[in-house]
Amino acid sequence: MRIYYDSEFLEDGRTIELISIGLVAEDGREYYAVNWDMPWRRIVRHEWLRANVVPSLPVVRHDGIRPLRKPFLDRAHPDVKRRARIADEVRDFLQATPDVELWASYGAYDHVVLCQLWGAMVDLPDGVPMFTRDLQQEAARLGNPPLPEQAGGFHNALADARHVKTVAESLTAMPTGKKE
Repeated sequence: MRIYYDSEFLEDGRTIELISIGLVAEDGREYYAVNWDMPWRRIVRHEWLRANVVPSLPVVRHDGIRPLRKPFLDRAHPDVKRRARIADEVRDFLQATPDVELWASYGAYDHVVLCQLWGAMVDLPDGVPMFTRDLQQEAARLGNPPLPEQAGGFHNALADARHVKTVAESLTAMPTGKKE
């Protein structure tokens, strides 16, 4: 069974830090979590992340008296979880899925972020695949057909995972072989 997923992350050329992750299973199950332990100050200083990812996260913008100059992660929100809890819940989600196939769009970094939930790749729990199939590679194999466009402007890992599923379904419906 396919699991379509996406993650939002901070990467600086040396490290990749999980911000959020969304998973959508073919059977309709979904999972979404925001990393409590993310380096929030670095994220809000990162221009692209501040403009494109932070708006989709649960944030506090008002202290009850006045608007805040900078948003803060709402750590009381139920989607915000400690990294270790996210690792346990993602493991359980994947292990509850028979014959798991992971799918992502431009998924190389997503796979690294996923694997790092448990440490090194050798630490992957049983049932967690060691690779992710990539929709962009599949689209190229099929001759780069037009793909469904995603509505919405901000990067939200769960919304993006749902779109990965939509794109995968459109590619699956195509006849195999390279198109002219």
